[in-house]
Amino acid sequence: MRARRAITWALLFAFCFAAIPRPAAAWQLIVPLTGHRRKTIDPRTLFHTLLTDFFPQQDGTTYVQTGDIPAMWLRDSAAQTIPYIPFARYYEPVRVRVRGALAREALDIETDPYANAFQADFHIWERKWEIDSLAWPVLLAWTYYNETHDRSIFTPSLHRAFSTIVTTYDCERRHATCSRYHYPYHVPTHRAYNPNTGMVWSAFRPSDDPVVYRYNIPQNALAVIALEELASLARSGWHDRALAQHAIALAERVYAGIVRYGIVRDPRTGRSIYAYEVDGLGNAKLMDDANLPSLLGLPYIGWCSTDNPLYIRTRNFVLSRGNPYYFSGRYAAGIGSPHTPYDNVWPLSIITRALTSTSSPEVAEAITELAETDGSAGLIHESFYVNGWWRYTRADFGWANALYAELLFRSIATFRQPPMLPFGTLVGRNRITETPTLVSPIVQFENSGTIFAALDATLNERRAEAQ
Repeated sequence: MRARRAITWALLFAFCFAAIPRPAAAWQLIVPLTGHRRKTIDPRTLFHTLLTDFFPQQDGTTYVQTGDIPAMWLRDSAAQTIPYIPFARYYEPVRVRVRGALAREALDIETDPYANAFQADFHIWERKWEIDSLAWPVLLAWTYYNETHDRSIFTPSLHRAFSTIVTTYDCERRHATCSRYHYPYHVPTHRAYNPNTGMVWSAFRPSDDPVVYRYNIPQNALAVIALEELASLARSGWHDRALAQHAIALAERVYAGIVRYGIVRDPRTGRSIYAYEVDGLGNAKLMDDANLPSLLGLPYIGWCSTDNPLYIRTRNFVLSRGNPYYFSGRYAAGIGSPHTPYDNVWPLSIITRALTSTSSPEVAEAITELAETDGSAGLIHESFYVNGWWRYTRADFGWANALYAELLFRSIATFRQPPMLPFGTLVGRNRITETPTLVSPIVQFENSGTIFAALDATLNERRAEAQ
């Protein structure tokens, strides 16, 4: 309620501010950096992916391209959309984009629940079974509905997609006796696994790389969150008690599996931490990857609070040399991925570190690293070399652009993430990621007004161009 009042006041300020004629160059945000420095940015860049990567289709859906790759990932497209949901309450064009993205994801899931990415014509781009690909659309629906209470999303298509999600998760929890999924190419994954852990079997990670062990813990954690949200939406949207009960029963089994098999000993300290992957037979992969869901991002997805002792120990591990994909150099320190060159840090992990931090200096340090290593147009790369930021992969990564916008919305303005979970959840009702702010309350209001006014002006320009 407090956050909504803050946004309402910011919107009133924005309307007054927007009424003052000014050149486009006048829209500016001052972002504080470390060392008493600052960076001026055009707030319209924060909406880059929303305005350039979302393509309305003739069927009323929205095809969301992941930046500079002509394909729509279920995960990326949902994650690119969620940061802009607070604006959907005030702007119809934003609302249309969000609803359209959700509708497109429902059709994608109906096309093939095992595919992780699709082309605009619904042809499959990749068929890599990743647990989180079916979870992110649920998070998108949950966040949008709780922010807007727009019941138009409860379509028969989304209902069918939700049923498919639960059925697929249940089948992959019993992969050996139920599933017909098979990836046709050889990958370096251990074949042996315990089929009775209760967790969902996976073939690939959120990075699209093959798993080492079949049970990826961050993906299974996200599945629990999604199943609980799906149950709540099934009851409120379609009054489908059977689907809700099936989802909750499945979430309970997966949750129990994570607690029993996903917590291991840190060999450095002897204390318990979350593993990245396990096989249920005693083997575990101790690491973290930059892509969400990750161990670092567990509070962001709603699994635990930022002050949870088990999470804090896990966070300390993944942000250390104990994690084989933690890299530190002249220009940045953070988590990379086997998906990109060694010693390349992903800005996505730097953003996640800030979003899940409890320290203003840590947030400022992360924003400084991002500000000093982004592209000339203010866009965020997929990854860059820690000792040479000009050596990077992918100049325009839509997901990272959107998550960076969310970080600034939280840290220098008044926007807050809606709660990810319904009441009475398995993992507890926690206020998850209250990202520390870097400016005074009055500056937060001013920045929110500037952000609203810049978006308002940009949408008006687009509307005028289309006429």
